[in-house]
Order: sequence, then structure tokens, then C-alpha cells
Amino acid sequence: MLDKVAVIGAGSWGTTVAAVAATSAPTALWARRPALARSIDTLHENPDYLPGVVLPETLRATASLDEAVTGAALVIMAVPSHGFRAVLTELSGSIPDDAPVLSLAKGLEQGSRLRMTEVIAQVVPGHVAGVLTGPNLAREIAAGQPAATVVAMTDEAMARQVQEVLRTPSFRVYTNPDVVGCEMAGATKNVLAIAAGILQGLGLGDSSLAALITRGLAELGRLGVAMGGERITIAGLAGVGDLVATCTSSLSRNRMVGEQLGRGRTLEEIMAEMRMVAEGVKTARPLLELARARGVEMPIGEQVAAVLEGETSPSKAILTLMSRSAKPEFDGLQG
Repeated sequence: MLDKVAVIGAGSWGTTVAAVAATSAPTALWARRPALARSIDTLHENPDYLPGVVLPETLRATASLDEAVTGAALVIMAVPSHGFRAVLTELSGSIPDDAPVLSLAKGLEQGSRLRMTEVIAQVVPGHVAGVLTGPNLAREIAAGQPAATVVAMTDEAMARQVQEVLRTPSFRVYTNPDVVGCEMAGATKNVLAIAAGILQGLGLGDSSLAALITRGLAELGRLGVAMGGERITIAGLAGVGDLVATCTSSLSRNRMVGEQLGRGRTLEEIMAEMRMVAEGVKTARPLLELARARGVEMPIGEQVAAVLEGETSPSKAILTLMSRSAKPEFDGLQG
């Protein structure tokens, strides 16, 4: 068992993963704001992101990055993609040499279009990098509802260690060596979830949603494989599992953004009211840039980006998708 786990970022998912880890290993959670760290450390609750959820008394919280990671055998980065590099750079000098770094972020870096494990490789070279991903909604996991997730690492022995420290009677953890496929699936599904929310906001029904999820899965698979991921990953928890959860749950932040857009609100209004990050908003454009560079068609993703950037309306985006030329269902998926 790992001697100490450090979780960097005290949002809803970071706090949840820290609470899970604290049941089997000493765990320190870093919160940017000292007041929030004190609440978690003394009241055993995160009132800002998980109000009403009782956290383990063994979970310690701090506003000091150095204190959080000193002596850690595993560092878990629960920082959104747009702030990931800056925070990792700040704590890089304090991470023990042999500690793996696990990302919880499901997005791509702005500008560079890098996955988070690629950012890890640049900022802290030599550390084993991985990602935790799957159909995991923070409040449900924190409540102990049965769920499953994936730890993706190329180092199988290290992946098994992380698997052991994070698994509980209600949280089943699988390993997968396909880091690329798992990360690309996580980034893509958030963009597709915005599309699912748009359907909801427009008042469309389950037939429309089922079609969107299925065709969205085709886009996710095309890009994931083009980036070097394994096709089988798309059929697993990191692919179809996460896509279904994010596109259908009222707890999904990305779906909520899409729903509000579908109801006619502006992105600026929506983002001004959000406490937590919807990764799909910032990931849509770099995701499409990656797709275009590899000749991958992503019509749903294209329309999501156009809506987010104010180039079209939700209703026009649906019309554009429905008026595309007819083709075989599995066009581009053979082989």
C-alpha cells in the first residue's frame, strides 16, 4: 500500500477522490484557498463543492503545495486543464522522484493541444504519468453509490498499486495501458455532452439523444484511434461508459452548459454563474484542431464549437447536422 497520497485541487471530484484514497492510505488534499482547507481539515466537509457530504476524519487538507506533496508516493492532479501546467510547475520541485503523477482532468491544453499526461511528461520528466477516467459523477461516488473507473498507465505494476489504493467496496477500479485512448475519450465526451445538453434545452426527446450519443461515439472513436488509442478502449468505461453518463446525467456540468445554451442563454451568462469548470467549453476548439490535422470528421464537435463561439445558434446547429449528405452508417469506421 502507498505510504501517502497527495491530491492537488479541492473541487468536487478532487475532494471525492481524496476521500476515497483516505480510506486506505494517509491522504493530503491541497486547496488553493486557506479557508476552504480549514473547513475540510476541521469540519470534514467541503462546503463549496460537496456541501452536506461527510469526509473521512483521516483526510487532511492544506493550502501549502509543499506540505501536500512532501513524502507523497502518489500525486493526483485534480486541476482543470487550463491551470494544470501552472500548478504542476509550481509544485514540481517538491514531488518525490519516484512518485507517479495521475491526472483527473478531462481536457486538452489551450494552444499546445496536449493531453495532460503529455504536460506531465514536459513539466516533470521521468515520473510515471497516468489518468483516472470513467463514468464518475463526484456526488454519486462521494455518496458511496456503486461505480467503476479506469486507471490508465503504461507501467502495469504502478497501475496496480494505484488500483489498490483507490478501490473500495463501492468503487471498482480497472487498469488499462491505453493512456492515449482513455485521455482522448475523456476530452471528447465533454464536448459531446454539451451537444446533449443543447438537445435537452431545445426540448427534444430521447430519440434525438440516442442518435446524438451513438453518432458522437463514432466521432470519439475515429479521433481516439487516429491519435493512437485502441479501439477496444472506446467500448469500455473510459469511452462509451463516460459518454453515456455525461450526456444523460443532470449532474454533468458540460450537459448543463449545453442545456442553458439550448434555452437561449449566452455562454458568458452561463459561465458567470458557474463555480465549477465545464472542460468541454475550452476543449472544443483544440479538439477540432487535432481532428482536422489528422483528417478526422467531427460534425457534432464542429457544431458545438460554432455554438460556443457564437457562429451559429443551437437550432441552426441541429439543422446543419440533419442536412448533411447521406452515407453508410459505418463509413470511416471499417478496418
